[in-house]
Amino acid sequence: MSITVEKLAEDFKFQIVSGHKGLFNIVDKTQLSRPGIELAGLFDFYENDRLQLLGSKEVTFFWWLNQKDQEIRVNMLFEKKPPAFIFSQHVDIPEVFLRKGDEHGVPVLKSDQRTSELASRLYQYLFSKLAPRMSIHGTLLDINGVGVLIQGSSGIGKSEVALELIRRGHQLVADDRVDLYEREKNHLVGEAPDILKKYIEIRGIGIINIVKLFGASAFKEEKNVNMLVELVHWEEHLDYDRLGIDTQKRKFFDSEITYVKIPITAARSVPTLVEVAAMNARLNHLGTNMAKEFTEELNRQIKENSKKK
Repeated sequence: MSITVEKLAEDFKFQIVSGHKGLFNIVDKTQLSRPGIELAGLFDFYENDRLQLLGSKEVTFFWWLNQKDQEIRVNMLFEKKPPAFIFSQHVDIPEVFLRKGDEHGVPVLKSDQRTSELASRLYQYLFSKLAPRMSIHGTLLDINGVGVLIQGSSGIGKSEVALELIRRGHQLVADDRVDLYEREKNHLVGEAPDILKKYIEIRGIGIINIVKLFGASAFKEEKNVNMLVELVHWEEHLDYDRLGIDTQKRKFFDSEITYVKIPITAARSVPTLVEVAAMNARLNHLGTNMAKEFTEELNRQIKENSKKK
């Protein structure tokens, strides 16, 4: 996975002050480099394949150098062709960086954010853009803080269930196609492809813009995925879980999420079932397992009855 410097600059609203010929340079590393020791003359550990971030500390040290060392060391920074140099807020960009940016075709960008805030945002952004991804068929919603991924065969009614849940005040993240990536182990994140954001397809009605229909609060850009709900047609000969004591899991990348299979019929309110499943999952996460509480109470009463006899 990779992005261009141009895309990065567009998303962060960076000012492009030099090196316009390098806007199509590739960024494919999530880490950042802050070239302080390089400005001091040590290039043995120069991570030139990363974005170079300079704040007030780096630039203050730069001004302590004599003019000859400034020229030599900045030129060495640019010769290794890093993707781009980014200067944070309240930092005046030295003229030599502007000159070398044009000379080597390496963009020099200016941000209006403080260094620590910018570094944090850049890391999160790069990780989300560059992490391995998979696209799956389904619908993702935020139901009372629980990220619920709904899957099922085509035409089973996933979007209709989602529409009713949105009408009840829950939030749509993605419909039809969900892009998943792993921020870290057991931290799975889902979002919609850019072209499908805010839209949901209802057969017989067409494409609906959720934000225009229900307001901005009905849509969420991304959500941690906590639970997978699979909708299946009810089949009389199958034995479905009636107690829910053993929690089932499904694995995506290295992350495991709760899995629930819900059989549906015309008589069952599927949106309500999905809503309750999400609430139950949240209680389980907080340490309350209602199925285990029921069985423990049942066993207690059986023991008491046995003693009375």
